[in-house]
Amino acid sequence: MSITLFKTLIAVAEEGSFNAAADRVCVTHAAVGQQMKRLEETLGVALFDRSQKSPRLNQLGRAMVPKAKEVVAAYETILDDLTGDPRLIGDIVLGAVPSTLRGLVPKAMKGLIGQYPDLRIRLVPGLSPTLQEMVETGTVDAALVSAPNRTPATMTWTPFAVEKLVLLTSQEVTETDPESILSGRPFIRHSALSAIGAMAEDWLARRKLKVRDMMEMSSLDTIASMVAHDLGVSIGPDFCVPDPIFGSLRKLSLGPTAPSRTLGVLSRADCSKYRLVERFLDELTRTVEAHGGRTVSKEMA
Repeated sequence: MSITLFKTLIAVAEEGSFNAAADRVCVTHAAVGQQMKRLEETLGVALFDRSQKSPRLNQLGRAMVPKAKEVVAAYETILDDLTGDPRLIGDIVLGAVPSTLRGLVPKAMKGLIGQYPDLRIRLVPGLSPTLQEMVETGTVDAALVSAPNRTPATMTWTPFAVEKLVLLTSQEVTETDPESILSGRPFIRHSALSAIGAMAEDWLARRKLKVRDMMEMSSLDTIASMVAHDLGVSIGPDFCVPDPIFGSLRKLSLGPTAPSRTLGVLSRADCSKYRLVERFLDELTRTVEAHGGRTVSKEMA
């Protein structure tokens, strides 16, 4: 029996449909259906309820998924005890917050693929709370996120970089006093529902600063673009690996009381690809260090 059949079964269970599973395992919808039919024939049982237009796992099929995950995990780590290192060839699904997708993540992935050229990576962007849920359900193998409010016992959180919050302005702004700039320039808020937005609002409140609201954005990338066009100023993290737009901005210190964002990798404690996740974490740390960013190890030194 091919291990591919079990991987496809897991994809169907986690993605919720043959169509979505097909995208995940990189085959056609028809191929997913054929693989699941072959798995049922091999096992001699029905795993799907086909009374509806879209097949759904039946009770036996749902019970089969955890067993399939055990088989896949055993298969992917079968050489660990023999070689001391898994064969890091295959595929991995990684999540990442949007602010890391133009600088940090591409550079780290380049290093990872340089070591393992046959590795296939699927990248899923999302906000930290959403990505944490995806890690918990096994939809992604690991995710690069901001520090979670809580880390369940079933998950592992490994921080690697610290980004201080700074005042972001365009090059056209020549003033140097952050409070004066915030009082006199239009302010672009980050969504208060985000960790960054909450930290910025708290800092402003503690300093009793009144700002002139211009707009509110949910994406740090969009905020950087607006600031670069001199539409206003904002408070955000000083990216450890900036993209060209963010790199063009002025970053002014908010002083010793400025809050920080901690970036790290979140994965399930039972992640079958933990060695590969460790390699990705190594590349992230190496990339931050190469760009002069503040790693957690330096922060603690």
